[in-house]
Amino acid sequence: MKQMIIASTSTVHGSGYLEYIINELEHFFKNTDEILFIPYARPGGISHDEYTANAHQAFSKINKSVRGLHTFDDPKKAIQNAKGIFTGGGNTFVLLNQIYKNDIIDALKSAVNSGTPYLGTSAGSNICGLSIKTTNDMPIVYPPGFNALGLVPFNINPHYLDPDTNSTHMGETRETRIKEFHKYNTPPVIGLREGSWLSVSDSSIVLKGPLSARIFEHHKTPYELDSGSELNQLN
Repeated sequence: MKQMIIASTSTVHGSGYLEYIINELEHFFKNTDEILFIPYARPGGISHDEYTANAHQAFSKINKSVRGLHTFDDPKKAIQNAKGIFTGGGNTFVLLNQIYKNDIIDALKSAVNSGTPYLGTSAGSNICGLSIKTTNDMPIVYPPGFNALGLVPFNINPHYLDPDTNSTHMGETRETRIKEFHKYNTPPVIGLREGSWLSVSDSSIVLKGPLSARIFEHHKTPYELDSGSELNQLN
């Protein structure tokens, strides 16, 4: 049975790394003491070791250890043997490029579809969708393609920001960019606000956290979905 937490962010304002969701994670990863961490997104260009240490520090608060995927000689086998997987945020293009480079897309999909608990934050959530075309990141590297894991039947826009009516900034809003995406693509897009996450249990997808999500469907007016609502109808 598929078990996933697809979170907009790892850190909300005023709290530490994963702190806002740590109680949820203690229950989510209750059946394992070690989390396999995929540090490929490298926020700010930090090293895989540095990033893994950050994740380990957060999970140590709930008595879980963390080991980085980069330390294994056979990353596919490591994924196959993992009892829990966490892919952190950073640059989505860097993350997906490294996933392609190490040829682990099928291994990840198989593990999650077979029931290995999977946590994604930010970039690690972006790759759960059909493609990474709705990421906010700069394409600083060039992956072989934009197709992602396709573990949910839509795209995700983490860190979704609402238009600021008081701002004098004349650049495009997130809503404008997602509507532009729908001029060329048809999949729905979930605008996940900070502190929100999707809880996936087999075929059930439920919005969790304190805030609503902004839902964008092709040829439809965007609308709000309240926390606690199902997203199963989107495809």
